[in-house]
Amino acid sequence: MMRRRTALLSGCTALVMALGATACGDSDPVSAGGGDKSLDGQTVTVAGVWSGSEQKNFQKVLDAFSEKTGADTRFVSTGDNVSTVVGSKIEGGNAPDVVMVPQVGVLQQFAEQGWLKPLSAGTEKAVDAGYAPVWKTYGSVDGTLYGLYFKAAHKSTVWYSPDALAQAGVEPPKTFDELLQAGRTVSDSGLAAFSVAGQDGWTLTDWFENVYLSQAGPEKYDALAAHELKWTDASVVDALTTLGKVFSDDQLTAGGAKGALNTDFPGSVEKVFGPKPEAGMVYEGDFVAGVAKDQFGKAIGEDADFFPFPPVGSGVAPVVSGGDAAVVLKDGKNADAGMKLLEYLATPEAAAVWAEAGGFLSPNKKLDLASYGDDVTRATAKSLVEAGDSVRFDMSDQAPAAFGGTKGAGEWKILQDFLRDPSDPKATAARLEAAAAKAYKG
Repeated sequence: MMRRRTALLSGCTALVMALGATACGDSDPVSAGGGDKSLDGQTVTVAGVWSGSEQKNFQKVLDAFSEKTGADTRFVSTGDNVSTVVGSKIEGGNAPDVVMVPQVGVLQQFAEQGWLKPLSAGTEKAVDAGYAPVWKTYGSVDGTLYGLYFKAAHKSTVWYSPDALAQAGVEPPKTFDELLQAGRTVSDSGLAAFSVAGQDGWTLTDWFENVYLSQAGPEKYDALAAHELKWTDASVVDALTTLGKVFSDDQLTAGGAKGALNTDFPGSVEKVFGPKPEAGMVYEGDFVAGVAKDQFGKAIGEDADFFPFPPVGSGVAPVVSGGDAAVVLKDGKNADAGMKLLEYLATPEAAAVWAEAGGFLSPNKKLDLASYGDDVTRATAKSLVEAGDSVRFDMSDQAPAAFGGTKGAGEWKILQDFLRDPSDPKATAARLEAAAAKAYKG
């Protein structure tokens, strides 16, 4: 699904080095080399936000787990409001065994409510060996690992029409200033530079986060994400000022601010890759490729390509990510079997199943990049893995929902207002701080 998609995972290292892999931890794990059918007759229920092609492809992973262990699996789609759905199922005595949690804040909430089982020693070893430490941090609460990130989003990619850039005579830019210059050149050739999905406030938070991470650096990013730094800080005003260079220039944005505010995410992709292009570029995550390919028939790497979100000023190129963490509920009827599923999901083999199906990234450095189906996806996955500890999780996904995840309120609404009128970054920063202070207190 397209929301603020994010997600991730780990690999049980020794597990997949050879067929007949040994145990990964103190329980008998599900290894790459066939299963012992120890879960025959048991059903593992998994809940998550996925539907459509994502659900279908994740089911392939579950089917591979079933083939090895004999377990039956059942996937329940929750829709966006995972917290409410899971809470009601727990209260009703019908808790799933495993939940794919799409936000760090929700994972923390589940842990604080005492709903989660700590992950097994084997799974934790796999995370330590197969992932940059930052992924373990995002899956942990108070030093205990509860979440295994399986499906990641790389949200620092700018997608473009190679024909549009070629017609304008520009190359993919290497800096933010070059991005603005290239955008104006594209505009001079007859297309707007960027298609901006301003109707969906989450896309604007992603714009801000990439600018802020590059310009202010990871330490301030972390502090702002935790609201240890106020949104009135000069670094926020500076990032809004930089972002305003895009939002204030109608030459750069398809339809100007008004057009952007009437464009949702799928519509923003259509304006670049649809039958009647209106712009040369669209910023958003790797999932843009899925829309361009599935809805508009574009060949990825030929008709649609990407370049990394360029560094701002003296900063480094940002890598913002997100993802769905697999957690095990204490109240699940087959929680022990659910833990076995996570041990399987921690293997590169499990990640390879979805990687081969497409529409998937894993931060697991043990996954062979050859598992991905095309060069563009391989390049995106390589960028995510090589970013190591410099990866930062989507900031708005770390915030209380009232601030970072509610339509028509909080950060989404304030940044939409900023897109409409970016003339006063200081006033926007003050509004953001007021909304954040209220949400983090609550």
